[in-house]
Amino acid sequence: MTEQNPAQSSAADERIQSTEIPPLRTRFRAFLPVVVDVETGGLQAETDALLQIAAVILRAEEGTGRLYPAETHTCHVQPFEGARIDPKALELNGIDPEHPLRMAVPERDALGKMFNPVRQELRNTGCNRAVLVGHNAFFDLAFLNAAVTRTGFKRNPFHPFSSFDTATLGGLAYGQTVLAKAVKAAGIEWDAKEAHSAIYDAEKTAELFCAIVNCWDAHCGRPSSF
Repeated sequence: MTEQNPAQSSAADERIQSTEIPPLRTRFRAFLPVVVDVETGGLQAETDALLQIAAVILRAEEGTGRLYPAETHTCHVQPFEGARIDPKALELNGIDPEHPLRMAVPERDALGKMFNPVRQELRNTGCNRAVLVGHNAFFDLAFLNAAVTRTGFKRNPFHPFSSFDTATLGGLAYGQTVLAKAVKAAGIEWDAKEAHSAIYDAEKTAELFCAIVNCWDAHCGRPSSF
């Protein structure tokens, strides 16, 4: 019987351990979590303007499976014809819909710009469908679905009703449902001056979601859905 070199044994163990870690495709039953935040002209998805979208692509570290925010994509959106814009909403998000440097595009073009990298990530990971991750995710998903309906967009990569809500997950993990408080409870930096920007809120939501998932996996074990 041939005795195995300890260094070779260690390397083999590492390879075995690595292959046992399920890829992102298996972590959420072939769903790809994508963090989305929208800024709008009000609270009603069917009547109020969609003004900005930000999407954060998440990936899993090779060898550990830990989630991390990998890419951020954003787009300013032109209000659709007849869209309602509440001045109070603009006071909150600081958006001037008529500002020439906003470089806003029509809704259909904005959806394409946001959806293309998501579809590419679906191909890269072998996932079947993207699932929106958001803080009070029903709000962001409602505006996304309303824009898809208005524009007749045919290749929406997102599941139409499933979502991951970090308000719920933050309440479970940290006892906090407000984004700023949940982020701070997770030990993540928060700048109130940057809040209510689609990019900033999406990226902080992404950090929060990754922190919760990674903490769960470390303490309870990483599940595999296959």
